[in-house]
Amino acid sequence: MIRRARAGWVELVVPVAVVAIWWLWSTGAESFYFPALPDILQTFGETWLFERVGSDVVPSVVRLGAGFALAVGTGIGAGLLLGVSRRARLLTAPAIEFLRAIPPPALIPVGLLVFGVGNGMKVLLIALACVWPILLNTADGIAGVETTLLDAARSYRIGPADRLRSVLLPAALPQIFAGMRTSLSVAIVVMVVSEMVASTDGIGFFVLQSQRSFDMPEMWSGVLLLGLLGNALNRILTEVERRVLHWHRGARMGPLSRT
Repeated sequence: MIRRARAGWVELVVPVAVVAIWWLWSTGAESFYFPALPDILQTFGETWLFERVGSDVVPSVVRLGAGFALAVGTGIGAGLLLGVSRRARLLTAPAIEFLRAIPPPALIPVGLLVFGVGNGMKVLLIALACVWPILLNTADGIAGVETTLLDAARSYRIGPADRLRSVLLPAALPQIFAGMRTSLSVAIVVMVVSEMVASTDGIGFFVLQSQRSFDMPEMWSGVLLLGLLGNALNRILTEVERRVLHWHRGARMGPLSRT
């Protein structure tokens, strides 16, 4: 408990220092493109607490959540299949490497033609961008399970379904969560890009419209909101990982390091 409290204080040092430096520098600067931090914070309060929450924040979060959930379900399912079958990994490797090399923003014109400017296109783009880290980490985690565990499961005559649920999936969960953390940051990027290119609402749309109207405080308030949103979602996912993988962290730390 003491160690966690100390780590929490350490994590606050750099953000507080950055905010203090930004505050002091910006209040004395006269740049049109970099308004003073107090002005940005005032605009942030007037804009996002809570005037545009329903019109911009909620649509963005819904798209982000739907795309990320679709990527998690697809990535884990396909990763499990590829992880247990070496032949499937060899057959699909060229196609996977080809598809994951395509930048998702490059598919926006195709998505506009096929799905229009609705939420479906944005959700699919987010899912397509996020699925690869989860899929590959899941497949690597399943394929990398120690043969001793698999031999022990066979010796106890554990069936394939129980073996997958009780042996393979728990062993691969650390890598699955690593892929999910990577995909979460990618999801935010693709969400913003898709809303900037083809949308009539959302945080990305708001930031672009503010830039086009040369309202710099509003633009920076949107950027600040994206940073806060990404940090909050990452902390939520980290907390979920900590609770789900408490056994993994305890085993990795060892009995002496927990005292």
